[in-house]
Amino acid sequence: MSDLQGDGTGYMTQFFGKTNRSGLTRELIEALFPMFEEASAGAIAVDREARITWINHSYSQLLGLKDPTEAMGRPVRQVIPHTRMPEVVETGKPLLLDIMEHNEQQLVVTRLPFYDDEGNIVGAVAFVLYDDLQPLTPLVSKFRRLHQDLAAARKALARKTRGTRYSLGDFVGASPAALEVKRRARLAAGRDMPVLLLGETGTGKEVLAQAIHSVSVRAEKPFVGVNVAAIPDNLLEAEFFGVAPGAYTGADRRTREGKFHLANGGTLFLDEVGDMPLPLQAKLLRALQEGEIEPLGSNKVVSVDVRVIAATSRNLETMIADGEFRSDLYYRLNVLEIAIPPLRDRMADLGVLCEGLLEEICDGLDLRGEINDAGVAALSSYDWPGNIRELRNVLERALTMSEDGGVLDADAIFRVLPRSSVRLMSTNTPRPVRPLAQTIADAEAQAIEEALVATRGNRTRAAKLLGVSRSVLYEKLAKMS
Repeated sequence: MSDLQGDGTGYMTQFFGKTNRSGLTRELIEALFPMFEEASAGAIAVDREARITWINHSYSQLLGLKDPTEAMGRPVRQVIPHTRMPEVVETGKPLLLDIMEHNEQQLVVTRLPFYDDEGNIVGAVAFVLYDDLQPLTPLVSKFRRLHQDLAAARKALARKTRGTRYSLGDFVGASPAALEVKRRARLAAGRDMPVLLLGETGTGKEVLAQAIHSVSVRAEKPFVGVNVAAIPDNLLEAEFFGVAPGAYTGADRRTREGKFHLANGGTLFLDEVGDMPLPLQAKLLRALQEGEIEPLGSNKVVSVDVRVIAATSRNLETMIADGEFRSDLYYRLNVLEIAIPPLRDRMADLGVLCEGLLEEICDGLDLRGEINDAGVAALSSYDWPGNIRELRNVLERALTMSEDGGVLDADAIFRVLPRSSVRLMSTNTPRPVRPLAQTIADAEAQAIEEALVATRGNRTRAAKLLGVSRSVLYEKLAKMS
C-alpha cells in the first residue's frame, strides 16, 4: 500500500523525524497518527515551504481530486485556497480547532506543526475532524454569539482603559481630498509632534485623532479626549490639571487627577480648542512648553509627557486678529496642520461612505441596509451642513422608515431630508479650466444625477427626460459607478 493511500505512518516517521519540540517519541507518533487519521475525514501534510508532501485518499476525495498524486509538490494554497497551513509552518503555533471553507463547504480542521531534533520546523499536518457542520450548528451559533459578545466587551474595555476605537481605515474615502487627509495623517503618526485638525463639525476630527494615535509610537499608552466646549469655564483648569486635596470648599480629600496626568505618556486630544478661555490658554501653553503641570490648590509641579492633538471648527487666525486666541499657543499647536474637507467638497466619497455607515448601523441588528444609485443621487442634492455626522443620522432615519427590506432609494431619502435640500450652485464662482473631455463627462454625470433626482430614481422616466434609451442610461450609470 502506498504512502498516499495508506496509513501514512512510515511517511510521517521519514518526513518529520523521531521527535518534535514537545518531545514526542517516534513510537508515540506512529501510535497516535493512525488513530487521528482513522477518526478524521481526511489528512494532509506539508513541508517547510508549505508544499503538499502527503495526502490520504479520503481527503483527496473531499477536495475533489481524481488522482492524489496531482497535488504532490504543489503549494498547499493552490489546492486548498483558504487553508492556514502556511501560517502554522511560519509561526510554529498549532491551530487545534478552526473552521475552514472549501467549495462552499465548511470543515472543522486541526493543524499541528512538526519539528526536527534541533527544534527546527520541518512541516505541518492537518486533520479534517468534521466535514458536515449540521450536527454542530448549536455549537457554532453559540460560538458566534460569544464572539460578538467578546468584540463588544473589547470595545467597552478600550473605552474604559482610554484606548482608541478608530483606525485610519475608519476615515472612509478615496477622493483626492480624502487621500490627502490620510497622507498627512500617516505623516503625523510617524512624527511625535503637535497636530492641529481643522474642519467643520461632523467631519470626523476625533476619528482622525484616534487613528493617528493608534499607529504612533504612543499607541500602547492612553488616548484621552476632552471637549473644551462641553466643560464650563470655571471647571476647565481642574479638568486639565487636576485638583489637590482640600483645594477649595467641597473639594475631595483625595487628589483628583486631571486629563494631562491621565494622558501621561500618551495622547491628549483637545476638541474645539478654539472655545478655550484666554486665561487657560496661557496655562496650557506653559504646560506644553515646559512639560509640567501644577494641580489646582497645589504648590507641587508634576512632570508630564503628552502629545497634543487639537481640533477646532473655528478660524483661529481670525480669532487671533480679534484678540480671542493667543498667537503663541496657536503656533505651538499648529506644527502639523490637517484640514479636513466638508462632505460637500468630496461628494465622490458619498457612495462608499453610505456603504460603511450602513454596515456600521446594521452591525449586530437583524436587518440589512443597502442604498441604490438613485438614493445616492438624492443624497448628493443636499449641502450637508452637519457633514458625516448628519449623513449617518439621515441614513438611520431612512433605514428605520424603509418598507422595502432596508433598500434605500430616492423616495426613502427624500422622506427624511430637509425640505430645502437642493443645493444651489453658484454661477459667479470662477472655475479653473479643465480638459474638454473631463468637462463633458462631469456635465453628463450631473445631468444624469439631476434626472434621477427629478424622477425620484425612476430610470425609465429619467432616460426619457434625458432623451436617451434606457440601455444607454444603464451603460452610463455603470461607467459612473
